[in-house]
Amino acid sequence: MRVLETWLGTNRNQAVTVIRRHSAFTRLWHWVNAACLLVLLMSGLQIFNAHPALYWGKDSHFDSPALSIRAVRDDAGEWRGITQVGPYRFDTTGVLGLSGPAEARERRAFPAWATLPGPRWLAAGRGWHFLAGWLFAPLLVAYLLYLILSGQLRRRLLPRGHEWRHIGHTLYDHLRLRFPRGEEARHYNLLQKLAYLLVLFVITPLVILTGLTMSPSMDAAWPWLLDIFGGRQSARTLHFLCALALVGFFLIHIVLVLLSGVGNNLRSMITGRYALFPETVPDTAPETAPEKETRDD
Repeated sequence: MRVLETWLGTNRNQAVTVIRRHSAFTRLWHWVNAACLLVLLMSGLQIFNAHPALYWGKDSHFDSPALSIRAVRDDAGEWRGITQVGPYRFDTTGVLGLSGPAEARERRAFPAWATLPGPRWLAAGRGWHFLAGWLFAPLLVAYLLYLILSGQLRRRLLPRGHEWRHIGHTLYDHLRLRFPRGEEARHYNLLQKLAYLLVLFVITPLVILTGLTMSPSMDAAWPWLLDIFGGRQSARTLHFLCALALVGFFLIHIVLVLLSGVGNNLRSMITGRYALFPETVPDTAPETAPEKETRDD
């Protein structure tokens, strides 16, 4: 029961220190950003379904895609979902290429439950994608400026010299799912800092820039985008790979939030209040559980 209470962040038998971990702007940006990215991902898969193949270079080479997801007939004349990555082919029937109920399979790259809207509707998918994209991009720029101008970037995300010396120990703790407690949990560790820096300053800007590169009007205004990414087809492939990297980051992020104390983590991103539990749990509960609040921004 004590482990469950600590996981939920409701254990009152431990002396805790409560800090203000996230500012109101960070919390608002986090939830709006999460909604935008979900819409962008699902509508992006709808757009991908209209031409479920990726290429490198300026042109589409239909006979040699870098990636394709399609339905083909096998030797018995049955439809099979086939995902091809370079020269390698995988049967993904039921998930990719051919999905839906067994009695009513549908030939589409990504299944209906993963796209927005669910039915085949390219125009609506593009509309949702542009709506979320033009909200997401300015908010990202605003948040990056906030991090820089407020000093949050320097204080909370830039790695310190001593952290690099202990990167092996930090990595080992992560692999063992040993989560920091006490004062150690007040700040992000080196792996968290590197992950956030990579996502905020590399992957998401690449997603935006490669997305703009696929727009003919943006290419006319900024033709250098095509030169940077090696053509519209390369930009489309990089756009897909960066989106895939973001999905991987979010899945790991959600799992770690759940494992390290879902109640405490969710409360910190809703109210800003984050509880620092002591490094060792006492055998007997203290008569009083002192709670003090400090700011960490």
